[in-house]
Amino acid sequence: MEAPDKTGSSTRALRGASLLILLQVISRAITFVANQVLLRFLTAQLLGVSTQLEVYYLSIIFFARESLRVAIQRQDLSGLSAKAKNKNGGANQAAQAVVNLGYFAVALGIPLAFLFGWLYLDSLSASTLSSTPNLVVSLYIYAVAAVLELISEPAFVVMQTRLQFGSRAAAESVATFLRCLVTLGSAAWGANRNVGVLPFALGQLSYGVGLLIVYFWHGVALAKKENFSLLPLRITTSHSSESAGREQAPGEGAFIVSYFYRPTVQLASSMMAQSVVKHILTQGDTFLVSILSTPTAQGVYALANNYGGLLARLVFQPIEESSRSYFSRILTSSDAMPASPENKPSPGTELKPQTEKHKPPPPAGRGKGEREGPALQAKTALQSLLKSYLLLSLAITALGPPAAAPLLALIAGPRWTGSGAAACLAAYMWYVPLLAVNGVAEAFVASVASEADVHRQSAWMAAFSTAFAAAGVVFLRMLGWGAVGLVVANGINMVCRIVWCAVFIKNYFAKRGARFDMLDVMPSPGAMLAGAVAAQVVRKVVGLAASEQASSPETKETIIELVKVAMVAVPLVIAIAISERQFLYSAFQAVRGRRQGN
Repeated sequence: MEAPDKTGSSTRALRGASLLILLQVISRAITFVANQVLLRFLTAQLLGVSTQLEVYYLSIIFFARESLRVAIQRQDLSGLSAKAKNKNGGANQAAQAVVNLGYFAVALGIPLAFLFGWLYLDSLSASTLSSTPNLVVSLYIYAVAAVLELISEPAFVVMQTRLQFGSRAAAESVATFLRCLVTLGSAAWGANRNVGVLPFALGQLSYGVGLLIVYFWHGVALAKKENFSLLPLRITTSHSSESAGREQAPGEGAFIVSYFYRPTVQLASSMMAQSVVKHILTQGDTFLVSILSTPTAQGVYALANNYGGLLARLVFQPIEESSRSYFSRILTSSDAMPASPENKPSPGTELKPQTEKHKPPPPAGRGKGEREGPALQAKTALQSLLKSYLLLSLAITALGPPAAAPLLALIAGPRWTGSGAAACLAAYMWYVPLLAVNGVAEAFVASVASEADVHRQSAWMAAFSTAFAAAGVVFLRMLGWGAVGLVVANGINMVCRIVWCAVFIKNYFAKRGARFDMLDVMPSPGAMLAGAVAAQVVRKVVGLAASEQASSPETKETIIELVKVAMVAVPLVIAIAISERQFLYSAFQAVRGRRQGN
């Protein structure tokens, strides 16, 4: 069987990341406009409750499909076609195996919806239930929306394995537009009817319906083209004459009940514990706020979190997903290092060796002793990503905190300026770079980690979650820092996770003869000096402080303050570009070379 074309995978991953970023920009722009309309008549308490419902919804989705998605990306199912056949005699058993695995998410999602719903209702206070109209009804609608989205998972995973990012872009664009339209429409209709959080629930339901329709449409077309079914089918094989006429599971029990590929299920199961810890860490801020503060304070933090994390959702998340797929494809066990008992991959993760035909040319700048191959290619890509993130972080941390208050006053209105959200948003600007670096680092770890590595990471993440909870209690309850303290606690947790990933990455490449030096990803001294100077300048020229002192600034004054920030940003970007011209030129050449080579 022909080996995967890794240069082609790199190009498709790059295009996929670009497409997903464009999709995120468009969809978030639509969502952003819709949110601005909602914020004009939304109270902080309702925003806090809607955030809790969103966490309930995301928890169902995450636990039902996250570990399964990663496991499917890690597996090589192409060899199934040689020995297996589905019940209808179709030829594309690899695709059918992926579709069957997608139904695991549906089977998990339904009981999770009931379990999490019961836990959420049990945790609510009587005052919250009585003061929030349609809360229980909205919870049920969120549960239905989550199940509908999971029903589209079989079509999604089979298209994801084929890097069909266009189908995903279409599905998420349609779903996002429907959600905004329905949320705004129902909110406008219920403006004087006291409908509570019902508009958010109806909007999420329309999102699930939109995803299901578009994925089903594209999935049916792909199934006809590649000869598989979107429904779960048995995958069996005919053995020799001793068992002639009898259908058995292929590969000596390679499939569970003849439907689900055993190695993928085992890998997903081993990742489930890590997923639980990771979700607690990801959504732990909301859990902590729910325990230690009122719904009003939760709404303030949710507002700052939504605006502060906008860049992460627009840019970092699509890059993280594409890089995870890219690293999974190029860092195969046979390419990365010689087989040994210590480095034996987890069951089913083996991929085919790279052929001479598809071997990439040796990258420029290879250190002494580093050998040509996928490990060096991955190291170069990872270092480029991390350095790009750190350069962007210079601008964010220099310009973001002083701009937080005037920006919030402009987009959310003066009623939110004195609520504490501006100070929280300013602190969040320091958290965004940590979020970015951790995202791509954990994407790499998820792509290459063995089962033993996953278990070790899960244990460490559990320890980090304990430290996070302790920091949250100190900063929120003991010091009374409110939402700002929550940002600090999140930052401490994120630093711990980054350090663990850095040690793992360094050791991983060291075993493969590709030295990974953390200093190589740091910005140049000139760029860091430019960032430090810009930070001091912008604090002096911006009169509207990030504190809550300026309660009701005029729109004209607010715009003037933001223009001052922009005037400082221009020379900062120029200084960074000059200081990092060699890195930027090399990155440009690499991207252009991949496009021309394809």
